[in-house]
Amino acid sequence: MADRRFLFAGLGNPGREYHLTRHNIGFLFIDHIADHCGWRVDSLKMQGSYGQGRAWGGQIFLLKPQTYMNRSGECIRGFLDYFKIPREHLLVLHDDIDLAAGRVKLVARGGSGGHNGIRSIIQHLGGQEFARVKIGIGRPWSGPEENGQPVDQFVLSRLSDDEQILFSQQKSLITEAIELFVREGIDTCMNRINGR
Repeated sequence: MADRRFLFAGLGNPGREYHLTRHNIGFLFIDHIADHCGWRVDSLKMQGSYGQGRAWGGQIFLLKPQTYMNRSGECIRGFLDYFKIPREHLLVLHDDIDLAAGRVKLVARGGSGGHNGIRSIIQHLGGQEFARVKIGIGRPWSGPEENGQPVDQFVLSRLSDDEQILFSQQKSLITEAIELFVREGIDTCMNRINGR
């Protein structure tokens, strides 16, 4: 029987000051999946906070690295190795400024796109061959009457009430994507989720 262990890792920064910031979208959706499954993400191992259980025909691990964003790869690599989870069963959830706010896009592999968390994972895994759920946060608006907020400040700023509603509306789509990933793999997941 094929190994049915899966790791869903949400990227973010630990600490109350980062809660509900755009850069912590990955944490937000890991918490949603945990709530959906009735699990807690409060055990500590390999510099990460995690929870686990059985769902969708697999043994599921939910992980929030506590290393800060630019060292996420240390935690994820350690977790994969310790629990002997195949790399093709890793799915990373993270924010993406190049996608419109609220848009969800799955990819099977790729570069970092300037995302420090993804860059760290690529470095520690030794390659780009891992699946991701990119969750659009948009770019900071810069109109003629505004100077435009620097990207680093924008991603670390708190979500507005409207943004929180927008992302809440995507919870069912993210849940569907995760279930498809476990049951049918990344290709089917991309075909059914992307563009919706």
